[in-house]
Amino acid sequence: MRNVDAISIRSSGTAAHKVEAELRRAIVTLALPPGTRLSEQEIAERHGVSRQPVREALIGLARTRLVEILPQRGTIVVKISVRKMMEARFVREAVETAVARRAAAAFDPAARHRLDDLLQLQVSAAERGEHETFQRYDEMFHMALAQGAGCGLAWQAIADIKAHMDRACHLTLPGAMAPLVAQHRAIVAAIDRQDGDAAAEAMRVHLSEILRALPKVEAEFPDLFE
Repeated sequence: MRNVDAISIRSSGTAAHKVEAELRRAIVTLALPPGTRLSEQEIAERHGVSRQPVREALIGLARTRLVEILPQRGTIVVKISVRKMMEARFVREAVETAVARRAAAAFDPAARHRLDDLLQLQVSAAERGEHETFQRYDEMFHMALAQGAGCGLAWQAIADIKAHMDRACHLTLPGAMAPLVAQHRAIVAAIDRQDGDAAAEAMRVHLSEILRALPKVEAEFPDLFE
């Protein structure tokens, strides 16, 4: 009986993780825009799971403050918070500039080849105008950077909070993909030169891109922001 219970718990956890990841992606890409009311039953039916893993997924999203669970009213996707975005950017800058500096000191060769592959995939996605695909490769680039520098845990530490930046970043992508690729190339070039100061500065400039774009997207999409 204990074995059956253990298998049930693992299966629920796996399903919950998958549902949470897919809902997070839909929220970040604004396929589920702020104000959307989420139904446990509808999500369960769509994903072919019971309501329990859906409930666990929504609790996870509430923990990262992407949704709000309201008693007697259900679960709603929250609006984009500029304050939370700025906090997330502050933490990301602190962590990822340190990662870039460490990468310049020593970087795994296999991960270095992975960066080249991801840059090319970003270029191709930009040329096709595929914003969601570009954003996925952008995330994979930053993850590969942390892993290549030997600090994959640093990426895990910011994976949740960065979602608060990602929704606003998604709004800026139509005109920003080429500059973002150039910024990624600048980070890699500094790492190749083993110039820690330049790598950290290139990362800081890259993560500040949203600050320059924010006033425009706020004015263009006021209903999406708090």
